[in-house]
Amino acid sequence: MAPAPNRFYQDVSGNLHYILLNYLKQHPIGKLYNAPFDVYLDDTNVFQPDLLFVSKARFSQFTDAGLNGAPNFVVEILSPKTAKLDLENKRLQYAKHGVQELWIIDPEIRTVAIHRFRENSSAPVAIHSEGDPLSTPILPGLIIDSREIFIQ
Repeated sequence: MAPAPNRFYQDVSGNLHYILLNYLKQHPIGKLYNAPFDVYLDDTNVFQPDLLFVSKARFSQFTDAGLNGAPNFVVEILSPKTAKLDLENKRLQYAKHGVQELWIIDPEIRTVAIHRFRENSSAPVAIHSEGDPLSTPILPGLIIDSREIFIQ
């Protein structure tokens, strides 16, 4: 069995989950899940994103086992054991299968790389440092002070 992610990784995930969940309580436009939650992109690509958002328009993709298809928005938090998979294979598969936006958070250097695959399928459209505001058109009106994500 692989060891659990380190404590700071867990802090980052929990902080962002709390922020997004509070937003969705005020704006019930979809559902938020955190790992472990299976996302079946196709027969061979099944992932468990750290966080994922599914809009009401995609609710028909839910099954008892998880999600059969692409979430709208995915967050992957890098750890030494998963960084290569997150940065390469997962990113490519998310782009190919219809994920609209992917945030790759690097807790080590405290950055958030934002991929909007319709704008650029191969590179982030922005890389934000700690202290920069974060937003996504998928969650209208949400503005996150990125320092809140990296609180320990």
